Amino acid sequence: MVRIFFLACLLALPALAQTPDPARVEAVVAASFASAPAGWKSRVTQDALQEICSLTRNQPSAAQAEAITAAAKASVVLPPDSAIIGDWRNGEKIAQNGQGGQFSDAPGTVSGGNCYACHQMALSEISYGTLGPSLSKYGKLRDFELADARATFAKIFNPHVTLACSTMPRFGLNKVLTAQQIADVVAFLFDPASPVNTDTK
Repeated sequence: MVRIFFLACLLALPALAQTPDPARVEAVVAASFASAPAGWKSRVTQDALQEICSLTRNQPSAAQAEAITAAAKASVVLPPDSAIIGDWRNGEKIAQNGQGGQFSDAPGTVSGGNCYACHQMALSEISYGTLGPSLSKYGKLRDFELADARATFAKIFNPHVTLACSTMPRFGLNKVLTAQQIADVVAFLFDPASPVNTDTK
């Protein structure tokens, strides 16, 4: 994700008429994290998916998109249906928590989903991002169907199941969130008692 950000910044500069040399981008990224703690080098090294999405500016060819979504679907590990929807109260905390995976986090810090950074969820929350769509009434709009909850779990686990080169993090695949945490976020979206589905303005 870090390298994608650097490449996007370089591509956004109006003075550049051509795509920057990938080797130069690699060198700039590596130099920027020269003093990173042990174990961080792998976090700024793109995997094959990120390389494709960077080089195509998130516009993969039809064949590339098909391969990406197929691989994403194969990567998802779904729990039993009885465990797809967890505890919405825990899910709300996870959605609001932006900690985890940062230099400043203490060892053992449990990661949150930081969902509000990109989405509106419960209408009572006044601070939220707009990079992603509003998720207000998410479960209600889907009649609280289990099949939709299952698909939502898969999308949180690896969002490329529905959109190749999605900008949403791969929370489950990259072990940012556990299966239980994802189920709790799904509950926040699908439980009829959740503020996502009950809040009104």
